[in-house]
Amino acid sequence: MAEKKTAAKAPKQTKKATEVKTVEQLQADLVKLQAEHLESRKSHRAGDLVNPHVLTVQRKGIARLHTAIRSTQAAAVKEEK
Repeated sequence: MAEKKTAAKAPKQTKKATEVKTVEQLQADLVKLQAEHLESRKSHRAGDLVNPHVLTVQRKGIARLHTAIRSTQAAAVKEEK
C-alpha cells in the first residue's frame, strides 16, 4: 500500500512593516484609497472596469489601513499609561 506523507505545517509568519508611518500618513493613504475605490465602483457599474478583482484588493487594503491606524492609536494610548 502507498503511504501518505504528511508534511508538518510551519507556523504562520507575520509580515513586518518595512516603513513606519504616522497616523496622519496612514489616514492620508486611507482617504486616497477610498477615493480610488469609489471611482472603481463607479467604473464597474458603468461596465468600464476591465478587472473587477481590483475592487476586492482595494477593500482589503482599506481594511488593512483601518487596522494599522487602530493598532497605532492603541499603542499610543498604552504608552501614555
